[in-house]
Amino acid sequence: SGTMTAQEQWIGRSEGTEIEFKVDGSDDEKVTVFTTRADTLFGVTYVTLAPEHPLVSSVTMAEQKEEVDAYVTTTSSRSDLDRTSSKEKTGVFTGGYAIHPLTNEKVPIWIGDYVLGSYGTGAVMAVPAHDERDFEFASKFGLDVKWVVEPTKKDGELSTEEAFTQAGVNVNSGDFDGMKTKKAKKAITAKLAEISSGGPKITYKLRDWVFSRQRYWGEPIPIYFPIDFPEGVEASAVDPKDDDCEHTIRFDKPIPVDEADLPLTLPEMEDFSPGDDPAGCLARAKDWRYFQKDGKWFARETNTMPQWAGSCWYYFRFLDPKNGESAFSPELDEDWMPVDLYVGGAEHAVLHLLYARFWHQVLYDLGYTKHPEPFQKLVHQGMILGSDGEKMSKSRGNVVNPDDVVEIHGADALRLYEMFMGPLEAVKPWQTSQVSGVVRFQNKLFNVVQAAAKNDAVEMDEETTKILHKTMKKVTEDIEEMSFNTAISAMMVLTNHLTSLKDQVPREAAEKLTLMVSPFAPHLGEECWSILGHDDTLAYHPWVEHDEALCVDNTVKMGVQVNGKTRGEIEIPKDADQEGAMAEAMKVQSVSNQLDGKDVKKIIYVPGRILNIVAK
Repeated sequence: SGTMTAQEQWIGRSEGTEIEFKVDGSDDEKVTVFTTRADTLFGVTYVTLAPEHPLVSSVTMAEQKEEVDAYVTTTSSRSDLDRTSSKEKTGVFTGGYAIHPLTNEKVPIWIGDYVLGSYGTGAVMAVPAHDERDFEFASKFGLDVKWVVEPTKKDGELSTEEAFTQAGVNVNSGDFDGMKTKKAKKAITAKLAEISSGGPKITYKLRDWVFSRQRYWGEPIPIYFPIDFPEGVEASAVDPKDDDCEHTIRFDKPIPVDEADLPLTLPEMEDFSPGDDPAGCLARAKDWRYFQKDGKWFARETNTMPQWAGSCWYYFRFLDPKNGESAFSPELDEDWMPVDLYVGGAEHAVLHLLYARFWHQVLYDLGYTKHPEPFQKLVHQGMILGSDGEKMSKSRGNVVNPDDVVEIHGADALRLYEMFMGPLEAVKPWQTSQVSGVVRFQNKLFNVVQAAAKNDAVEMDEETTKILHKTMKKVTEDIEEMSFNTAISAMMVLTNHLTSLKDQVPREAAEKLTLMVSPFAPHLGEECWSILGHDDTLAYHPWVEHDEALCVDNTVKMGVQVNGKTRGEIEIPKDADQEGAMAEAMKVQSVSNQLDGKDVKKIIYVPGRILNIVAK
């Protein structure tokens, strides 16, 4: 699915090989790279470092230093996205060389902005013959290209006009010549491990997140730090809360708050605006931040946790919100978990949906929950677009404020229209003009209920009974399937039928309709329930139940064709034979007119589906 694919790409698990290139002239410096194409190792003609790589300064020769420094300064102002999306390849030679681990040849070390220090090792082995990006770079700067993989015979011949990036057969690779790509990868990786120059490696694109915010709201981080004072100053003689007290907070020596002192609560502050201090507004709450313990001064962490700290496991706390002893009890975990249904936009695939599962896995591993997975079913609701079919945004001027719709038509109308627009998962454009359609439905339903309330003696006829039970079945099943638009459509059909009865609306039908509409339009439902004479809320009344036998039609409508063209329609019993079907067909004027003066040569009759009369 798209969700699984997005999550897999976000995590970015990659199996490959880590390779070490010794730096020429150094006893201990090495350039480490990660590659999924170890089979192309013999095609390395240069190594590229990210401008921010820690080895840049040490591998750069004196004659290249000025040029390298200028390049590093220029690229430091560009974002990672800008660097990787740019079509123009830039770079500069450091003057230094790396030693190829298998051939011992020297390969030049370049720096290029297309390599990111934040991704992988911050260095790549460049194989221009078999990597498009490396090929473009080598072509621009006149660097060597060595072909070490060629297509198999069935795949055609090698073209040296562009990089060959597909799997193939190794050539110009010493002992590994003739090996197919998969085998060559394993063999070369094993050789690197044997000579202690690399080996198999699994990497991930996933990165640690910054678990701190410089704002007031959020859980305080239960960490504090010791404070140092100038030499000769006694801790008992000073107070770091004073502005003129010289002191140093030792952020390099974090101390966790004792479990007995948890939870750590936020201080009350009149002004919790961010301010200019990068430590956040809590740095201004000095009576809270600074405290003494065993005659020593300490300072609390002033950053707070992000909303993820609570949202990733809030469904557990919902089970047991008033528990002061633990996050939630094992009994309630057993009774209620896992979550039956998770509804969220597709954008949550690599956000809350993914990280909540990470947290859950930790809680499961630690034994806090018996359930290995947090959610049993996932539904992505579609986005509601502006009336122009584009994503709503202030810049486009197509934002619809739901408060405006509520002000004019009421909250029920808003809810009904949102659900009636189309399937839950579909992307749908908003059309304010169409809200009036569900408003008319509300008014019709309300009138039907009023008519039923005035006459308790009306009995339901067979047609009304069948339509009612079909509607109850349809609405119940559609709610389970979250097909809200078709459930509303079924209620509209029932409402139209009851409207046609005028003042002869059966009370039972009106009550069942009221119960069915209540999840979609709760205000309307409660009002109608009251009109029907109920003093209590309908929320505690049992849901409607249908009779399956009353949902089955005894008759069927089917088209009648003459010489392959539809000329009319008949309604006959489901089990009607050919003779009975023909008798009904001849009663249809448009059919009999087509057969007038003609001989019937053949009759094709499929019960319940088609009647085709061939005549000449």
